[in-house]
Amino acid sequence: MFLVKHAEKLVDNIFLLEVEAPRVAKVCQPGEFLIIRLDEKGERIPLTIADYNRETGTVTIVVQVIGASTLRMEALKTGDYIKDVVGPLGNPSELIKMDLEDLKKKNILFVAGGLGAAPVYPQVKWLHEHGIDADVIVGTKTKDTLIFEKEMAAVAGNLYVTTDDGSYGRNGLVTKVIEELVEKEGKHYDYCIAIGPMIMMKFACLTTKKYDIPTIVSLNPLMVDGTGMCGACRVVVGDEVKFACVDGPEFDGHLVDFDQALKRQQMYKTQEGRQKLKIIEGTTHKAHDGRGCDAREEK
Repeated sequence: MFLVKHAEKLVDNIFLLEVEAPRVAKVCQPGEFLIIRLDEKGERIPLTIADYNRETGTVTIVVQVIGASTLRMEALKTGDYIKDVVGPLGNPSELIKMDLEDLKKKNILFVAGGLGAAPVYPQVKWLHEHGIDADVIVGTKTKDTLIFEKEMAAVAGNLYVTTDDGSYGRNGLVTKVIEELVEKEGKHYDYCIAIGPMIMMKFACLTTKKYDIPTIVSLNPLMVDGTGMCGACRVVVGDEVKFACVDGPEFDGHLVDFDQALKRQQMYKTQEGRQKLKIIEGTTHKAHDGRGCDAREEK
């Protein structure tokens, strides 16, 4: 059982849980995710690590209420317990793997859409702790749906907040802010990391491609099972079939077939669609080599 050290509602339908899981907190890295199960009969829910504290042995997740399981999670209070925490799963952020001295010479841009601010934060924080200040764009529909603004401002070199309706910060989509920074403010970026809804990542990548900015995306919105066995997060990157939960969740955004991924995402929502995908994709429908099972686990 895992103690909920802190539970907090951030905005409507989005909440934060800080959970005591010392073995995970000791080894996890930005970009990785967990699988949470509330009880013996509970659904397995993959959730990106939004923060971690090695000293206190806690990991933080940010959850949006979508279905019954996340609605039950929203009811958790400080002092409650979660049955299982499994992880860390997936691969760390591409930035963590780069040479630190080379990384210090680069100009890095993060683009976070909506809930994507949560998985972006630990990467920006990690860079800040290593003496690298990145620019961060956080986009959301309205001021009322903005999360992690204060936390991000504390670790970002420059923070640019934009809202679709212009109710706070800049007015417009994150793609508009990218264009403004490059064309009007003369910014140059060596890398971009974009995390958020699939449609946002698609258009962010189309925008950065115009400026020849290598872009990494995190395909965590596709994940369901988290171990490569369900086929939900199958994606084509370049000419290769990949699975977000075991091969990612980060990939070269300029190589991801977003149109196919978005179409699959809709099909996977129905039983008929899932059966059709199994037939169409055959042996490439899911990962078969157990790659998702190699993780540090707490139960």
